[in-house]
Amino acid sequence: MTNEDPKSSDPVLENKSFSEQITPLLTDLLYPSESDEPLEAVTCYLKQSEPLTVSQIKDWQMLPPSIYVEEMPEADFWEPVTTEQDWYEEEEKTRAKKFQALKQFIEAQLTVRQVFRVGESEMDIYLLGRQADGERAGIKTKVVQT
Repeated sequence: MTNEDPKSSDPVLENKSFSEQITPLLTDLLYPSESDEPLEAVTCYLKQSEPLTVSQIKDWQMLPPSIYVEEMPEADFWEPVTTEQDWYEEEEKTRAKKFQALKQFIEAQLTVRQVFRVGESEMDIYLLGRQADGERAGIKTKVVQT
């Protein structure tokens, strides 16, 4: 046995998939809208280096042409959940801090991030980006706006 210092990075953590790493950050976290909804990790088989298009999202989700899909700014996804308001009580402040940690993790893990809104009043929201290995992954939630 040697007395070498263990390496600073944990190879077990490095070998965990994006889904395995992000799942603890998503536990008990709800995205607020008319119906507060959970978030879940997703992967996407589209691997090209260019940004995704609306038609590629429709193909990936096997959506008919009649379903409305649009890309939205990533800031519009984060702003309502990461910005603390003056009137927030402890529960809302805690939720905002959890979303801030989630945002930091996603920004560190994914590049070429895009947000897509699928549907009109009950919308699936996908935040997707590229991992270091080129695979696409991200999170999904639902937003209800009537």
